[in-house]
Amino acid sequence: MTSRMHAATAVVTRALPVPADVAWRALTDARRHGRWIPMTRVLTDGPPRLGSHVVGISGPGAARGAPGLVDRMVITRYVPPGDAAGDAAGEAVFTKHGPLLRGTASIVVLPTSPTTCRVTWSEHVPLAGPLPAAWTARLTAPPLRAMLRLVLRRAAADLTTA
Repeated sequence: MTSRMHAATAVVTRALPVPADVAWRALTDARRHGRWIPMTRVLTDGPPRLGSHVVGISGPGAARGAPGLVDRMVITRYVPPGDAAGDAAGEAVFTKHGPLLRGTASIVVLPTSPTTCRVTWSEHVPLAGPLPAAWTARLTAPPLRAMLRLVLRRAAADLTTA
């Protein structure tokens, strides 16, 4: 990743004390994201799979049904850990289709032992509109990075108390 691309992409990695398949099932299931993403409710057409549709609505009161910023996504890659080779990383890619947010969110889960894994969640999110995508993605990356740190911290707490 070039330094320009890195500045425009929020990337957070966290070790989790749970097996990769446990982390995978939880983190790629957008129906759980509303618990971890602040001020957000999530709608989806079912369990995660290639082609699943996900809509996140974020903003003050959005988690309780108020209107907010709409983030429409489709899962365009869904390969669980170990599918390609026994200890291979799994990757899910959510492609954003607007109306304002474009780009991708990616969740990679790498087994590090039978009982632990490393998760990398990245988001490259330019805004739709007249401004250059490279410029707007650089603006969205810092708040997304802070949000991803919080999301993975909450997910880790949720998964280790379950």
